[in-house]
Amino acid sequence: MRFYPFEVSIPHIIYAVLGGFVVFFGMFSLFIREKLYIGEACWAFLFGVVIGPYAANIFDPRSWGSGNEETINTITLEFTRVVLAIGVFAIGVELPKAYMKRHWKSLFFLLVPVMTWGWFVSAGLIYALIPGLNFLSSLAVAACLTPTDPILAAAVVGGKYADKHVPAHLRHLLAAESGCNDGAAYPFLFISLYLIIDKDTSHAISDWFLLLWLYQVILGIVVGALIGWGFRHLMKFCERKDLIDRQSYVAQYVSLAMLTIGICSLLGTDDLLAAFSCGTAFAWDGFFNKQTEEAVFSSVIDLLFNIAAFVFVGAWMPFNDFSDPHLTLSVWRLIVIAILVLILRRLPVMIALYKWIPDVKTFREAVFSGHFGPMGVGAIFISTLAAEQLPSPREPPEGQQELLAASIQPIVAFMVLCSITIHGLSIPFFSLGRRVHTVSRTWSRHDTLGRHAMPEWATDIRRVERPEDIVVNRDLDIERGDSALDKTLTRSRRESMTAHGSSSSEAEKDAGESSTSPTQSAEERTPVQEGEGGWDSRQETPREGEETVAEWIEGPHKVIERRAGPGEEVEVEVVTNAPGPGETDRSTLRVAGDAVHDTVHEIRRRLANAPGEVAHAPEAVVHFAEDLERGAEHKVTDIENKAKDVVGVDHETAGAGTSAGHAEEEEEGWMSDREVHLGLDDDRLSDEVS
Repeated sequence: MRFYPFEVSIPHIIYAVLGGFVVFFGMFSLFIREKLYIGEACWAFLFGVVIGPYAANIFDPRSWGSGNEETINTITLEFTRVVLAIGVFAIGVELPKAYMKRHWKSLFFLLVPVMTWGWFVSAGLIYALIPGLNFLSSLAVAACLTPTDPILAAAVVGGKYADKHVPAHLRHLLAAESGCNDGAAYPFLFISLYLIIDKDTSHAISDWFLLLWLYQVILGIVVGALIGWGFRHLMKFCERKDLIDRQSYVAQYVSLAMLTIGICSLLGTDDLLAAFSCGTAFAWDGFFNKQTEEAVFSSVIDLLFNIAAFVFVGAWMPFNDFSDPHLTLSVWRLIVIAILVLILRRLPVMIALYKWIPDVKTFREAVFSGHFGPMGVGAIFISTLAAEQLPSPREPPEGQQELLAASIQPIVAFMVLCSITIHGLSIPFFSLGRRVHTVSRTWSRHDTLGRHAMPEWATDIRRVERPEDIVVNRDLDIERGDSALDKTLTRSRRESMTAHGSSSSEAEKDAGESSTSPTQSAEERTPVQEGEGGWDSRQETPREGEETVAEWIEGPHKVIERRAGPGEEVEVEVVTNAPGPGETDRSTLRVAGDAVHDTVHEIRRRLANAPGEVAHAPEAVVHFAEDLERGAEHKVTDIENKAKDVVGVDHETAGAGTSAGHAEEEEEGWMSDREVHLGLDDDRLSDEVS
């Protein structure tokens, strides 16, 4: 056997070409995505076309399996299934906590009336312009075009331009819709297939209700939710018992999605809806998001899968089938269908219903939501799934079922090609007519007056942001407050407060506070300081994290969008006929107001404690009077002895002066102490205001 070191094969070329594209795209990704505002979907699709069989002929997915159509469909179906499952799982995880519970009404309108309208309109256009297909076959093709693609939606709406020009509540709504409606397209597809394949209409309708709705859809949602709920509680248990490491948190991102689609594929249920419900239930309370908020592995996985998916789609495109007389297809027919579908599929119904959709606030948001309904990997998955349910077509196709099996993928592929081009490039030209002005307000954990601020030498060292990053040898007695030192400090504190006139109940309360577990955070140990009337202005905003306020003007109205922090709910307020000022000054005044609030409360606390200290003043006066009386008696007694008269007078004067000095020193000490503290507080207040 001879060894040939330079042996070139198609897989080796594919490795080098795909790896080179990802590397070069990553090198210039900041400029491409953040300056040109073009996501990876368009570039990856174009690259797939270039290396595909119609250009360089390096990467040809349709040649796999010796060109067998069933094998190609199986590979396409399973590849797109995995990509979509990870994509919809990621959407469910990254939504704000309990999002589906708060926004079910908006999603209901998008999933039922909007999808139904798009299904019938697309079917009517296909039926009118494709002569070979009847209306049931047109309904089956239109079911593939109904859902919004989650992969293309994430690639387009997740960019920097969209962050600046598309409100957060609208981005969340479109993401949640794209996560739901790929699996929600099953009922639209299978009612058409059942009516086409089954000659008995009543039997087809019963199968649609029993097999599809009850078994595939509802059972899939329940199974996915149970998997997400169970593993969420299991992860919390492992976190409490220190059984899981940091790397395994991010591994759940992919492994749970794979586990869900594996179980649901074995059961024969709707795996896409199950993956989305699993991700939503898994991150329902925001615990998983907090644990992985600094991890970038999920973004890396998204990028790699998005690029791989659209490179595959670009190389998979059946350009030769776009014009086929046997399928009654031509390029001009497909172009007309694509234009009309993009205009009429969502836009009219969104404009008609936006007043009943809580998360669509204005007419311009309704226009954007109606425009943005991309078709991509999800449409190819559903069309391939439909092709596998139909008999294999012959050349030329015979009968309506074979014609549908042969034409459904070319029609859907052309719609995907147009959608990637239009939706991938239209975001920079569709900015809702304004730019979102965002103000980020951050509250740190240290005291605003500087009492616990970090020293200067700590500014150049690595900071520990979370308690989980510190590993210490724990002393359970100290954590529970049962150690001898804690008991001694508690006893001395109670005695000290009792000696200063505090009640026993207050002493016990403060003693209990002093024995708080050291594992508690600073926020948990710090009592809430209230102002007049029991109201604290700082309760409006979170004590840690970041609050983002975005506001813009749309016509005569002002839209204000607030978000307390990462993973939190977005609150939207529309002020009619009120072009308000910027938020920056308001934020600055709020920070200064907090500093004033703390300083005033410190002064009031000292004044409140003053009566307890002043209560000792009468006792000092009584002691002073007793000293004077004793001095007078000594003076009368010693006046008989002239030799000791001077000594007695000196002793008497010294004693009186000492007593008076102690009293004055005590009073002056308290007043000076108050003045010093007030001066310090005034300095700190001036620093905070400046």
